[in-house]
Amino acid sequence: MQVIDLIHKIPVLETIGSTNKLVEALAFDSRKVVQNAVFVAINGQFSNGHDFIDKAIEAGAIAIICETLPEVLSSDITWIKVQNSEKALGLLASNFYENPSSQLQLVGITGTNGKTSSATLLFEVFEKLGFSSALISTVEYRIGKEVMPSTHTTPDILKINEILAKAVEMGCKYAFMEVSSHGIHQHRTEGLNFKIAGFTNITRDHLDYHKTFEDYLYVKKSFFDGLNKEAIAITNIDDKHGLFMLQNTSAKKVTYAQKTIADYHAKVLEVDFNGMQLQFNGKEFWTTLTGKFNVYNLLLVFAITSELGFEKEEVLSALSTVHRVHGRFETYISPSGIIFIVDYAHTPDALDKALDTINEIRTKNERLITVFGCGGDRDHGKRPEMGKIATRKSTLAIITSDNPRTESPDAIIKEIENGVEAQYYSKYTSIPDRKEAIKMAIKFAEPKDIILVAGKGHETYQEINGVKHHFDDKETIVELLGLMGK
Repeated sequence: MQVIDLIHKIPVLETIGSTNKLVEALAFDSRKVVQNAVFVAINGQFSNGHDFIDKAIEAGAIAIICETLPEVLSSDITWIKVQNSEKALGLLASNFYENPSSQLQLVGITGTNGKTSSATLLFEVFEKLGFSSALISTVEYRIGKEVMPSTHTTPDILKINEILAKAVEMGCKYAFMEVSSHGIHQHRTEGLNFKIAGFTNITRDHLDYHKTFEDYLYVKKSFFDGLNKEAIAITNIDDKHGLFMLQNTSAKKVTYAQKTIADYHAKVLEVDFNGMQLQFNGKEFWTTLTGKFNVYNLLLVFAITSELGFEKEEVLSALSTVHRVHGRFETYISPSGIIFIVDYAHTPDALDKALDTINEIRTKNERLITVFGCGGDRDHGKRPEMGKIATRKSTLAIITSDNPRTESPDAIIKEIENGVEAQYYSKYTSIPDRKEAIKMAIKFAEPKDIILVAGKGHETYQEINGVKHHFDDKETIVELLGLMGK
């Protein structure tokens, strides 16, 4: 590919030098520049790529794409000035990998909660329908049977296109990806051709990054604003912001709901810890997933597959055999009959829904013990909210560490405790060591009691002062049960 092909359809402000050079790589990190690469200088959140142009040239870059041209220009380098390097990178990446998203049916799922479950369920359903596909999620990246570790909910645009290009090469027709607010704001979805965009819900989260809920809301909405008229936008209208997502989109508008009349409607007929009997658009089926939040996830999957042209009965048959997503309301019953639930709930809304689900199922003869914490270096405002919710809706809440990162675990716990209402002071205790907190929950529990371990879900580490230490909630539970003989 030549430089002229790489910059196809990109709004270029100025070009200096030859555009006939052969491009062998594309990079926006000067440390990853190789011989005959094009370097894109991005003014990022933590560093400015324009400061590393010289290093990129030393490493072998033959062309530089930037917003500001250096005062001294090397004559053997091609210089391309653009308005926004970050936005340009998405189009460059698509061109470099021969626009793989246009060769696939690409589905993006956004929202505060439910992205991972919905995207993973789609991948599993399509596998059951006989289609090899790609998955880009918080938990893992997958192409058919090949599994790669995930680094970000929405990886950088070069990685996305690399995965999608490989999926095309391997014969995949469909791809499913989580679309995070960070990814949208940082233009990591720029240049991608989405066939379907799904909205799950929106509640308080990531305000350490977006600063206000309104900013967070409008970033999510911009994903739908950018869809073309051939795309399909599917939204949850039980969420009060669901219809807002569709206001300015050119895409076909489709709705789903449990509480409201919608194109795709769900009714819960029966629910327990083993699963649910559901009715989607008048058709009944059983699923091993449980909880009303999972009804929405399953309904979104049903809507997406239906809009892609699959027979509804065929889809429901596949949905009835899907497995619970790792770390998402994952249930384990000890030999003595204690019920453990490991869930990623790390926002007030997610914790609230997880506890409501458990309380709707349990007979109230069992006690509900909740072990949870809040991540460090993140939104402080949600901490007291989670303290209030956990102590209101649990028999006992044990406040502990999540990923403290660079913050003091004790300081985080104190902020959580500030939300506990006076009448519930006797219903909680604090144990900073997460393993010891889980151990106390097990000691306190009797057969048939329920222990919710929330906040980390699929994660297999605890981040403390910049270091990731191995820690897996489910693994810790099994280990402690063995040591304690429960």
